[in-house]
Amino acid sequence: MAKQNETGAVAVEFALVLPILLLLVFGIVEFGRAYNTQVSLTHAAREGVRAMAIHNNPVVARKAAKDAAVSLNPGLTDINFSSIASCVPGTQVTITINYTLSTITGIAGPFAMKGVGVMRCGG
Repeated sequence: MAKQNETGAVAVEFALVLPILLLLVFGIVEFGRAYNTQVSLTHAAREGVRAMAIHNNPVVARKAAKDAAVSLNPGLTDINFSSIASCVPGTQVTITINYTLSTITGIAGPFAMKGVGVMRCGG
């Protein structure tokens, strides 16, 4: 008879612990997505600023950054970029990409994220 009472206790304990475990798993998933998005934004900004430093063309720089961030959903558009100044040899050019990451679970967010690339113009 002791086993029947323990079976009910296990079910109650599981019901109490399950929401905490699910919250932990969803938190890990959301953190992983946010980290991956941040890496993609940083990579895109670096590629964009590299193209700007070499070609001194904002259109080419935006295209290079967009092409480098293909894993983002939704993808980058022109409104994600801060203004890109011309690149004078010997100076630094900076590209900033702003992005809003929506969450899968809806528990938190959306999160504002930023990728920044800085490079010296003209090599």
